[in-house]
Amino acid sequence: MASQHTYSADSKTNILPLRAVIKDYAWGIRGLDSRVARFALESGIIDEVDPDTPYAELWIGTHPSGPTTLRDGSTLEQCVGGQLPFLFKVLSAGKALSIQAHPCKERAKSLHLNNPKNYVDDNHKPELAVALTPFEAMCGFRRLEEIAILIKKHPEFAACISNEAKLKVFLCSPNEDDKRNALQELFKSFMSCPKEKSSKELKHLLKRLQKEQSCDFVHPHEEPPWERKCARAILRLAQQFPGDSGAMAPFFLNYLLIAPGESFFMAANEPHAYVAGEIIECMACSDNVVRAGLTPKFKDVDNLVSMLTYSMGGPTINAGTPAYGDDRIMRYTPPTGEFEVMIMTCNPGEELTMPQLPVPAVFIVIEGSGSTDNADGQRLVMRPGRSYFMPANCPPLTCAVNANKRGPLRIALAHENQHIDAPNLSSGIGAKSWSGEFALAPELRSPGTTPMKSPTKMTQEAKSNIQANLNGNGGKYEVPTL
Repeated sequence: MASQHTYSADSKTNILPLRAVIKDYAWGIRGLDSRVARFALESGIIDEVDPDTPYAELWIGTHPSGPTTLRDGSTLEQCVGGQLPFLFKVLSAGKALSIQAHPCKERAKSLHLNNPKNYVDDNHKPELAVALTPFEAMCGFRRLEEIAILIKKHPEFAACISNEAKLKVFLCSPNEDDKRNALQELFKSFMSCPKEKSSKELKHLLKRLQKEQSCDFVHPHEEPPWERKCARAILRLAQQFPGDSGAMAPFFLNYLLIAPGESFFMAANEPHAYVAGEIIECMACSDNVVRAGLTPKFKDVDNLVSMLTYSMGGPTINAGTPAYGDDRIMRYTPPTGEFEVMIMTCNPGEELTMPQLPVPAVFIVIEGSGSTDNADGQRLVMRPGRSYFMPANCPPLTCAVNANKRGPLRIALAHENQHIDAPNLSSGIGAKSWSGEFALAPELRSPGTTPMKSPTKMTQEAKSNIQANLNGNGGKYEVPTL
């Protein structure tokens, strides 16, 4: 333990140790398998780890629902002299979080005014995630062309969507506004499907997928990887949330696997659901969540359907940008002013000086151990889970790792955005060149830029054939035999 004299809460330049706040939710990882639990144990937040408790989140910030404190019991807010504009978290997900989106500022104010019990804040909540382990997430809507293929392929999914909504998808023009309108109609129809019907169709779907994914089943063709991933994700979600039609979410949301060190940003009004893994997460200081599925908590389907942007495509995936002239300092910069994250890595036998910042910052050790020094002679305990407050313009802290250590010291730091003019992350949805899991050739994926025949020129006979197909099969579209 570092000696007490190295910290002074009265000092305006001392780096101060923090006591983060731990949260346990049903979707957390149980016992010592959770990084949140191990971090909390190391930093003295808890005395022992309960093997049956799902440790889900570690909060570092000034939000009233989980205010971080200092050693002497005073709050971080008192030390800062006000609220930090961001909330910094470590998240350990053992099973899927809800299908959700976070409202923009205007809608957040309206939701808080009309329903303060379920919407405790009047602030927006854009968020950034950096993977600590391989991380699975559903982020943003699939492209309409992909969803149309899945409707045709999976009659159980199609049965949960009205004929009118399916027609809008199949006959949609290349115009982006028309695509968004068709997607909204489809999502609204799916989310409004009566529970009895959706549960029945889900059972049929699961029975078929289980058979197709079994080792004894012989496929009539080679199964593409995205198809296996989509099917297995649905089986997994249905096991976690029996009878919840939200298990079919991979049919309309992009299902992504994020590697450690990679990050993504979710803007307001974009749908997502984290599935499994551990991340560093930073967001505006808010806890507003509009949920619609995969949760026993309050669901607000109407608000979710009306607030989404219905942009299509996956978010930008970024492994960071070197900062401050040192490629061991990687910044993750979103297009919002409230926050920015840096991951700093000091390898064995090296020293690394953290940048001096003109704004308050917090940081947490996420891997390894090392020693520190600065102009105030501070010797900080640098072990995984230890978190600290760094006042604005405090002397730069130099970290060092003994050459005999087997791994690096890695630190995650959050502060108000200092590179807002050079973001390297965006929701990217609707503008990203990411081709989706289908990896369709451009000429097949982008009708507006290729010689493909525009759906607006479809003959009346073709339209009638599609409608007849739908009507004659109880709303399930059958792919014509070639």
